[in-house]
Amino acid sequence: MAIKNFDPRRDQLVMETLTHWDPDIAGELSDEDKAMLATALHRQPELAENVEYERSHTGFTRIITVTVGDLERLYQQRS
Repeated sequence: MAIKNFDPRRDQLVMETLTHWDPDIAGELSDEDKAMLATALHRQPELAENVEYERSHTGFTRIITVTVGDLERLYQQRS
């Protein structure tokens, strides 16, 4: 499991979001599924296993790398 890097202080200054996909799952999901999952994780970034922040001119960019654990958790919540 990746180290959780969620930072509530930085997250308040997020101006952009990016989503990366773990290579184990990247090719197995449709574009629609990826869009839905990315939106769900960025709504609750504290639940993501891998969150990074990059400084930008106006604040921070939140980068979430979606893992198998994230997928399992999201699908369990939807059931």
